[in-house]
Amino acid sequence: MSATEEYIAALARLKPGDLGMLRTHAGRGLDESVGGFDLFAGLWWPLRQKNKSAPRRQVAWLIAKLYAYRPIPQSSNDTLARQLRRCQSGEERERERLRQKFDELLALPLDKIEPALQWALDVLASHDRKLDWVQLTDHLSVWERESTRLKWAEEFITTSERSESC
Repeated sequence: MSATEEYIAALARLKPGDLGMLRTHAGRGLDESVGGFDLFAGLWWPLRQKNKSAPRRQVAWLIAKLYAYRPIPQSSNDTLARQLRRCQSGEERERERLRQKFDELLALPLDKIEPALQWALDVLASHDRKLDWVQLTDHLSVWERESTRLKWAEEFITTSERSESC
């Protein structure tokens, strides 16, 4: 099991109260709350000590808050880009709005991406979609690379709306 897989598994084992505490930290930095810091440190630090390839702290904190916001079940290969494309349905105006929001997400730097990812998780949750949290974490770990964003754009474009559509 990779370090990222271990981290996602640890998030999935959190109790509702811990998830609730993490949810209250949406949009906040790790250093803004002792309780949030302690909960996160208990999840991330032992993993980081054991495995230096664990997700970096900024990404791990973001993923913890996002998972608490919408604890969508883990599903390998169900990437965010693919799942959003599969949720494109309805009238043309709604499909265009989803495409625009996705394009905006791709343009955001990591430190500004949380609200856009919350929007994306809301879309997936409203369509009962699963998500590959491990891959999301790994991709956000290298978000600064243009190739990561291009891969997301390609997945969004090439995924058929008909395959497992919402």
